[in-house]
Amino acid sequence: MGSSFTPPSQTPPTPPPSPAFCAAFAHAAGAGGVLRFDAFMALALYDPGVGYYRRDRLRVGRKAGGDFYTATSLGPIFGQLVAAASTTLLHAAGLDPAATTFVELGAEPGGGVLSVLDPANPPPFARACTLRLGDQLVLPRSETGPCVVFSNELFDAQPVRRFTRRAEAWHELGVALRDGTLHEHDLGPVSLDNDAQQFLPPLETTPEGYKFDAPRAAAELAAQLARQPWHGLFIAFDYGKTFPALAAETPQGTARAYFQHTQHNDLLTRPGEQDLTAHVCWDWLTEALRTHGAPAPRVESQEAFFVHHAGPWIAAALAHETSASSPRKRALMHLLHPAQMGQKFQVLHAVKPMA
Repeated sequence: MGSSFTPPSQTPPTPPPSPAFCAAFAHAAGAGGVLRFDAFMALALYDPGVGYYRRDRLRVGRKAGGDFYTATSLGPIFGQLVAAASTTLLHAAGLDPAATTFVELGAEPGGGVLSVLDPANPPPFARACTLRLGDQLVLPRSETGPCVVFSNELFDAQPVRRFTRRAEAWHELGVALRDGTLHEHDLGPVSLDNDAQQFLPPLETTPEGYKFDAPRAAAELAAQLARQPWHGLFIAFDYGKTFPALAAETPQGTARAYFQHTQHNDLLTRPGEQDLTAHVCWDWLTEALRTHGAPAPRVESQEAFFVHHAGPWIAAALAHETSASSPRKRALMHLLHPAQMGQKFQVLHAVKPMA
């Protein structure tokens, strides 16, 4: 049972959500009228009726009406870099790209990292497939050959549990619907038998009021994928931090909202109409891969990943572009430059050998 305690510093009530969202929330919350934050985030993003990612609308891209852009918004060069780096890593693992299935997870409808490549210069893989939202996440079994399991900003879109340190205890946070308005709700102190005790930062090192957004669903998704009977290469582009950084360097948490290319901290406004995201915990994802058959996962900045594993392709691309201001060269620099995407994003990659 949740606590009715409302902190004095609570954010003012947000604009009321749509009647459809209120109805979906009330159905999910039941008589208590309260959802744990990760349940609210799952509803706001993925509910078949009112979820943000279920809406038939533009989300990704630089055009008016979109909310954010990703590396795929820069055109085919991102897919070319991914294909080149994947080829290098497959060869290093003794695997043949020509016998490999490239599996992309979570691409937008009609999109895909390889779908925009020049048909005259196709990627070197035997086949490619895309598992989108709503598809069953079943990967090709080992007997069909190796595969590349690829995602771009998939794990940061998984629901997170929210906690705040208050009065010498961790309190879990939820969301309440009162009089047609959503409010942050204190669910009370985390009990000693709560599973959250296994992953919360130590109280003695955490200041009063610290917020900790725990990306447990992302770790569970990584484990779900890794434990399946496939072998090959796992590559996930995302943004995240180590557990020590999440536990000490993000006092307001990492959950953020995006609406019409503006980032803000009001997570409860426009539910179902804005994107919600949070940093992944790289330690938890690498542990999930290691536990389920990928012995040596590695995290690199996006810049380092492409330079280390697609260096010859980058050199050839730069040599081919004689103009310093060509769109292709600008896109490449945007992906690699430390002040752009090069350091903002990281890449988790691992080889999963055949069992």
